[in-house]
Amino acid sequence: MSDAKSGRIIAIASGKGGVGKTWLAISLAQALAEAGRRVLLVDADLGLTNIDVQLGLPPGPDLGEVLAGRLGLAAAVRRHGAGFDLLPGQSGCTSLTGLGEAALGRFRAMLREAAAQWDVVLLDCGAGIEPAVRGLAALADTLLVVATGEPTSLTDAYAVLKLHRRDRPGGDQRVVVNLAEDAAAGERVWRSLETACARFLGAGVPLAGIIRRDRRVPEAIRHQVPLLTRHPVAVAAEDIRQLAALMNGASRPAGNLHPAI
Repeated sequence: MSDAKSGRIIAIASGKGGVGKTWLAISLAQALAEAGRRVLLVDADLGLTNIDVQLGLPPGPDLGEVLAGRLGLAAAVRRHGAGFDLLPGQSGCTSLTGLGEAALGRFRAMLREAAAQWDVVLLDCGAGIEPAVRGLAALADTLLVVATGEPTSLTDAYAVLKLHRRDRPGGDQRVVVNLAEDAAAGERVWRSLETACARFLGAGVPLAGIIRRDRRVPEAIRHQVPLLTRHPVAVAAEDIRQLAALMNGASRPAGNLHPAI
């Protein structure tokens, strides 16, 4: 990492919902923890938080209390049995757009504090391109944009990539293809985004990883257990670990603009 005293902030975003963004954030947090990283997963999708639902968490301290100034970061963070720390969101609270400048300032300060304490801070951002979500993506060292082969997903993913380049020129953005029928199909999805970015934005976008469709993923979600715990040798688990290895510095995509974690 570029600063030995600072961890890396990775924002995980998507142009639309329903592409598996939150599941991917949870799984990547666990895979990075397995690799020896100290990981904090932050549910930054205010108003539609579902990390707590996917993990079956009981009510407790959350991000909303930190943003309101009622709790400090350390008091709100919980430890999960899968080896990572997490800061749940607050379901039903205001969206990021509705936060005042003081709360947004506390959010930015919280992220700086977290980066000083954890090796990796993963932000599960809200879907879409509202300005506050874009601001979080621009603060991150790396933006992972999750897309599937659905035309609407591709169109919306392109919009996220385009606006991120406007918000953070030269920033490190990469694509993760989820729900791919196989590796070849996943590469075709990425190639369509790569071609569009190269043609209309002046430069392509690296591929971070392809996650193949796996029936064990929804089964694990229904049981509120992380996939790598419930089905550690599943196809999708293998793909997640490959993504974690890349983000952990085992390899880098062409055109990477930032040091690895």
